Amino acid sequence: MHDNTITLAASATADGLEAHDPSPASDRGRAAALTARFEAIPFTPWHRRARIVMGSATFLDAFDALSLAFVLPILIKLWELSPAQIGWMIAASYIGQLLGALLFSRLAESFGRVPMAAAATALMSVMGLACALTGNFQMLFLCRLIQGIGVGGEMPVAATYISELLRAKGRGRYFMLYEMIFPVGLMITGQVGTLLVPILGWTSLFFIGGIPGLVIAYLLYRLPESPRWLIGQQRLDEAEAIIRQAEASARKANLDYQQEPQSAPEAPAAAPAPAQVARQPRSRWSELLSPRFRARTLIAWVLWASSFFVANSLNNWMPTLYHTVYKLELGSALRAASMTNVAQVAILLVCAFCIDRIGRRTWAIVSFLVGAALLTALAAGGAGQLWSLIVLATLAYGVVGSINAVLYLYTPEIYPTRMRAIGTGLATSWLRIASAVGPTTVGYMMGTQGINSVFMMFAIVAAIGAVAAIGMIETGGRRLEETSS
Repeated sequence: MHDNTITLAASATADGLEAHDPSPASDRGRAAALTARFEAIPFTPWHRRARIVMGSATFLDAFDALSLAFVLPILIKLWELSPAQIGWMIAASYIGQLLGALLFSRLAESFGRVPMAAAATALMSVMGLACALTGNFQMLFLCRLIQGIGVGGEMPVAATYISELLRAKGRGRYFMLYEMIFPVGLMITGQVGTLLVPILGWTSLFFIGGIPGLVIAYLLYRLPESPRWLIGQQRLDEAEAIIRQAEASARKANLDYQQEPQSAPEAPAAAPAPAQVARQPRSRWSELLSPRFRARTLIAWVLWASSFFVANSLNNWMPTLYHTVYKLELGSALRAASMTNVAQVAILLVCAFCIDRIGRRTWAIVSFLVGAALLTALAAGGAGQLWSLIVLATLAYGVVGSINAVLYLYTPEIYPTRMRAIGTGLATSWLRIASAVGPTTVGYMMGTQGINSVFMMFAIVAAIGAVAAIGMIETGGRRLEETSS
């Protein structure tokens, strides 16, 4: 059984151990053996600690991303903001997130997942505190723009790191339970905003998001690096030391675990043993659109853009719509808006325990179609009454929002380790573009076309996402070394 596992690992060359790898056979064999050992380790307290610390950063990412939505109803009156200014204020963070996703994912390939996640979280937190000290539209726009660089950098690097820690069996379930931290963060942001903003003022949310983030950044920096990344960099001794820690955690927890052989298959006698092992080739952005990866890359980009165009436009605009268009008092408007994140968490909990059986592709197709139907119902008259708007918009966001989490699971699975962070980062950049364009477009359409046209636009975008999802690769139950080949 174990010999077959190592043979499979040696033949799965998608993680940079291709035929052109200049490393000697002995080192390629050792890298394959280390990968097989790490793949064999079940979920342990070692994994749990990494997930808790990285999840705490993702929680704050969600908190900082959504906090503006719950202070905008106050700022609109305080600073007399126009609908266009509201759209640009929402877009500011997403513009920054676009830059952050590209920057930190590139750096994560060169310097590692852990230091870049820590740096992005530190930037996000410092600028959150700066947001609380602003006093006008221009300064808050600038601070949200810079804060967005950290927000956008943390998520793709964190998703890549968590994916690389998990083995094929149950990866969908464990990742989705981790990914639920983001919508839980959104949900708690809504509840905290509903409670504190009317009492303590709009700056309170930025302080709450900023101060703990500095502590989390330090804890992130102390996490072990991804062994898969270290193996890809041919830092095999470091990778083995970390794998030994995970193996020791499995044995200490008395898990059903049989350790893989710790030595690689014997190398040919003629193979030299150089003092320094060559690293895998450095990936370039252009490789994402090479013939090997072009189709999966373009499909992923459409999926990210369409799902987040709908979800983040709804999430950021609903508090303001309830308060200004439907004339709910501030507390009621914030409570109604916060229900969208409750729905997303409930649907994601179902998704976590079904995704490995149903598959990523089927979940995405069905969710896009259901979301499109709900949004069409809103455009056809469902938005005319407050109760139907709340029910349909809440369900539509919950369903489409579940796709967002699935994409964080799916995208790292379709690229090899040497370009996993780049591929995920560039894919998430499309969510930033869509999330900047969406709310801004809604701001202009609200002043000219009306709310029904907005929901029809969302329905069309969701239908486009459903068509794109048909071309997804099914990755459930397969090792990362297989799905990325």
